[in-house]
Amino acid sequence: MQHSLHIYTDGSSRGNPGPGGYGIVLIWGNHRKEISAGYRRTTNNRMELMAIIVALQSLTKKNIPLTIYTDSQYVINSVEKKWLEGWIKTNFKGGKKNKDLWLQYNELSKHFTIQFKWVKGHANNIFNNRCDELATTAADGNNLLIDSVYEEENP
Repeated sequence: MQHSLHIYTDGSSRGNPGPGGYGIVLIWGNHRKEISAGYRRTTNNRMELMAIIVALQSLTKKNIPLTIYTDSQYVINSVEKKWLEGWIKTNFKGGKKNKDLWLQYNELSKHFTIQFKWVKGHANNIFNNRCDELATTAADGNNLLIDSVYEEENP
């Protein structure tokens, strides 16, 4: 029997834009891995999306079923309501944000069967709460990374 990999993600920013971070908890059977990083200037939506991208990049096995749990309606609606497909067809016409990250996500997603599940943020899901803790701790940390595309587009 093949397991489904469960991925919990969250993004955070202190101000929008401001310092931000993401948190990820990967669960495969009894195994659990946590990933997080902080950026000096970014947005909440970029961090929500970055968490999913980094989670997908961290996987060594392809073509496995994934369930991604997120509290980001922005991410879920963009994928499930096929907004992303439209944005790609029109080359993100009309100033749609986060083109760089959406294109990365789109390429990575082709290697997996992904099911999204929305979870209420700051509620009673222990893994979503852990992701929030990882994201906010990263955002508040030292040695923050540079979200170079964001900073170039938003000087």
